[in-house]
Amino acid sequence: MAEAVRIFRLLNFEQRLAAVGALLLAVSTFGPFSFVEVAELTIAVAVLALLRARGLGKQFHLPFGDGTVIAAAGVWAGLLIVVRLFDRPLGQNLLALVCAALLFVAGVLERAKRPADDLPPKPEPRPSRRPRPGPPPTAPANGEAPTEPLPPPEFKPYKPEPGQQLRLGGEEETQPQPQPPPDDA
Repeated sequence: MAEAVRIFRLLNFEQRLAAVGALLLAVSTFGPFSFVEVAELTIAVAVLALLRARGLGKQFHLPFGDGTVIAAAGVWAGLLIVVRLFDRPLGQNLLALVCAALLFVAGVLERAKRPADDLPPKPEPRPSRRPRPGPPPTAPANGEAPTEPLPPPEFKPYKPEPGQQLRLGGEEETQPQPQPPPDDA
């Protein structure tokens, strides 16, 4: 499962759309099963195998390119679904037709993106992770440290004068403002 997720992430948008359409096409075959559903499953498996090979970076040539093959698979699946239109429930037929349309649209988009006899570009290498830092250096066996530790920084703790409130720092010293005399009216 993890490999399938990794390969799905390597695919471009059009190829992902084709993969989703192929998976849903396979799901739409549940129910009454005949040779037409076997052909639909074969289409779905073939498209998924093509996309897996491209996701793994395998280089091979298809006569009219990936997009044309995927679009043709969508058209062929649509024709097979129309043949069985009245033998299956309406919801199942609609799902299958939408899946065939997804395959067709994904194929057309892929074909528009890349010329027919063009091999897909090699996947960009993923940035490698930085190696983890090794263990800290240890002291030599003779007990001497390679460097001397630094002395602690000079620190003078704040001691308030008697009757003065303790300050946390960063506050400016201000002289207390004289209070106006209370108005006894």
